Amino acid sequence: MQSVYLATSVIGYLASRPLADVIAAGNQRLTLDWWTDHRSSFELFVSQAVIAECSAGDPVAADERRFYLEGIPILEITDDDRELAKTLLAEVPLPPNAEVDALHIATAAMNGVDYLLTWNCRHIANPSLRRIIDEVLIAADVSPPIICTPQELINV
Repeated sequence: MQSVYLATSVIGYLASRPLADVIAAGNQRLTLDWWTDHRSSFELFVSQAVIAECSAGDPVAADERRFYLEGIPILEITDDDRELAKTLLAEVPLPPNAEVDALHIATAAMNGVDYLLTWNCRHIANPSLRRIIDEVLIAADVSPPIICTPQELINV
């Protein structure tokens, strides 16, 4: 069975109230469809970084996000993951505030996860960055996960 690392944005879309923006609402619907109809085809993982992000903010909203995390195995974030995240930040044109995004990528890659599922198309699923991310990971002798959105993973 193929594996999927769930980035925080996926959980955020699952737990959020219906969104008014048409594109965001469509992405939210695609996320729910993937969760309902396709997640059972994959072995799911999150990391402590996802847990921390989902636990932040409004306590009621955090509880709603944590509901979706129940029973999903948590990948340990190691020193090697942190070092690889620093390398990604240094070599991929990411802003300094993208530290946790680099950590998601590094943790998924270091654990050999097949897919990194995210709606963060600015720092993670950005087509102009994917090739650079893959090159950095390959240079570090780590197999890159396929970075994609739920929409892209529905027909796999």
